[in-house]
Amino acid sequence: MKRKVTKAVFPVAGLGTRFLPATKSIPKEIMTLVDRPLIQYAIDEARAAGIKEFIFVTSRGKGALEDYFDHAPELENALRKKGKKELLSTLKNTNMDSGAIAYIRQHKALGLGHAVWCARRLIGNEPFAVILPDDVIAAEKPCLQQMVEAYQETGGCMVAAMEVPPEKASAYGVLDIKEDMGSMVSVQGMVEKPSLDSAPSNLAVIGRYILTPKVLNNLNQIKQGAGGEIQLTDAIAQEIDAGRDVYGYRFRGQRFDCGSKAGYLQATVAFGLAREELRDELASYLEEMHAVRNAAQ
Repeated sequence: MKRKVTKAVFPVAGLGTRFLPATKSIPKEIMTLVDRPLIQYAIDEARAAGIKEFIFVTSRGKGALEDYFDHAPELENALRKKGKKELLSTLKNTNMDSGAIAYIRQHKALGLGHAVWCARRLIGNEPFAVILPDDVIAAEKPCLQQMVEAYQETGGCMVAAMEVPPEKASAYGVLDIKEDMGSMVSVQGMVEKPSLDSAPSNLAVIGRYILTPKVLNNLNQIKQGAGGEIQLTDAIAQEIDAGRDVYGYRFRGQRFDCGSKAGYLQATVAFGLAREELRDELASYLEEMHAVRNAAQ
């Protein structure tokens, strides 16, 4: 019998150097898309998938991230007095119940695999999800929820996957496909950041995973891989070598790489246009900008 996935790991220990100087004083995960921090999108997606325990792998300087999920009694009282029920309700979604959230420190930046390994004692012997908040996915049904539903049918390990242009495959972990079943592929290998001529496909792993506790055992034994880091893909690939099932899941939705400035700006525009109260004004501004740019050419 497959166990339910109720725990999720959020690796948020990175320094966010691509967003300096903003990230000098605030964690990148607190930066906002429209009016919600990146981390809130990740938490909302996890909740929709049935996650009950949230494990954050952090580092020094992430205090604001921990504070964000705390109750804010003064602010709540002020809003209550002013009768601002809608804002109160919005604020309520940012609160976490006592004991639902845990913070683990990653003292050295040794890669994603190491970050997940740091959470091993809290994960225990259960299947678990990993969500990278940099990857924001706009989808009718949240990406992790799609994956959890598929996992109920398959078990094993599962990674979110999407097609990327072949010339960009070297920036990702790439799947070597055994059998293509449409939304699901069975995987016979994974290559981290392959060169253009050695990529086994253009189906890339992005920041959503459902993993078995065996992956943690693999991480225990793993040596540093690509880039001198402990790669999560290496630990998942060991599951394939051991004859256990690993799947890639082609999710339905649009992924934005909010770890890059261009991706972050694209996400801001897309999520802004999706908001009814902002759509008309923002669309009209973008049309004006486009017209000005064309006239300048």
